[in-house]
Amino acid sequence: MNRLEHIRGHIVSADKNMNIAAILPSPLTTHVLNIDHGVPGANMTISLHHLNPISSEWNLLTTRITNDDGRCPGLISKESFIAGVYKMHFETGKYWDALGETCFYPYVEVVFTITDPLQKYHVPLLLSRFSYSTYRGS
Repeated sequence: MNRLEHIRGHIVSADKNMNIAAILPSPLTTHVLNIDHGVPGANMTISLHHLNPISSEWNLLTTRITNDDGRCPGLISKESFIAGVYKMHFETGKYWDALGETCFYPYVEVVFTITDPLQKYHVPLLLSRFSYSTYRGS
């Protein structure tokens, strides 16, 4: 494999239907780490939602699957990223099921407030079958 093919593998998903927005830098990133096995949380479905301040309903913005490194490129474009309340929904139960294991939490939802959409935000998820932790990273 030549160097360009190797680099491309880190930034472009094998999913041929992924649009170009999914490979552009996102102002919001995440990284899932499976701390039970000491590996990235690959192939986990994540959905991003925005809370409508008027109706108090969650609007689905996108759904993605983590790559081999447990990352989810292209969650949201800079143009679509506005101030407000967001939620990342991690399908942890399905993730553990695919590994042939059970877990306590069928899903994890991380809700956070964006006050300055010009900043970059990183919201990682450290995950085991019976616990999870998250924080605002850089």
